[in-house]
Amino acid sequence: MKPPKGKFAATARVGEKGQIVIPKGARDLLNIRPGDTLLVLADEQRGIALTKDEVLFQQLEGFLNWEEEP
Repeated sequence: MKPPKGKFAATARVGEKGQIVIPKGARDLLNIRPGDTLLVLADEQRGIALTKDEVLFQQLEGFLNWEEEP
């Protein structure tokens, strides 16, 4: 069964050094390239989330500029 467009799900195994390999499908979907910086978010109840750091910066930029008038 194919996931819906714009979605991806897979498993990743943690290696001996605590590293994981991000599956190619996820890298392609999110345009993650070697050298990119990722933001790692962890919560005991909700688990781990990864995103490109630029996504956070875009959201912060929008938040910080919300009071500006056009």
